[in-house]
Amino acid sequence: MDTRITRLNPSGLHETPGYHHITVAEAGRTAYLAGQCPLDAHGVLVGRDHTEQAAQVAANALLALAAAGAGPQDVVRSVIYVVSADREHLSAVWQALNASPLGAAFSTASTLLGVTQLGFTGQLVELDLTAAVPA
Repeated sequence: MDTRITRLNPSGLHETPGYHHITVAEAGRTAYLAGQCPLDAHGVLVGRDHTEQAAQVAANALLALAAAGAGPQDVVRSVIYVVSADREHLSAVWQALNASPLGAAFSTASTLLGVTQLGFTGQLVELDLTAAVPA
């Protein structure tokens, strides 16, 4: 068990679908990832729907975390942006990310947002991560 990161769900707050209300990281190195987009290594948009794009975003985030010397278990905060006001789309992205190899990242303090637009034409999903980098 990693003692650098503590995840809490205090009594008095609502139950969560897998994430924790609070994540505490002991002092140390922190990696702040830029918003990971559903673009391949050539900058081409991957996926025409929310779940296809979520898979590419997860793959990109894994590469970025590894470059920082971290993995999904080291994530202390996630913010997921989904172009939709439809709970079905938001839920599908949440489920796709949790089922991906990045899934452990979403047991931490997480926020899921429906937004009207993201930076690239056709982009439906973006992921912002913060990780406590192991020594």
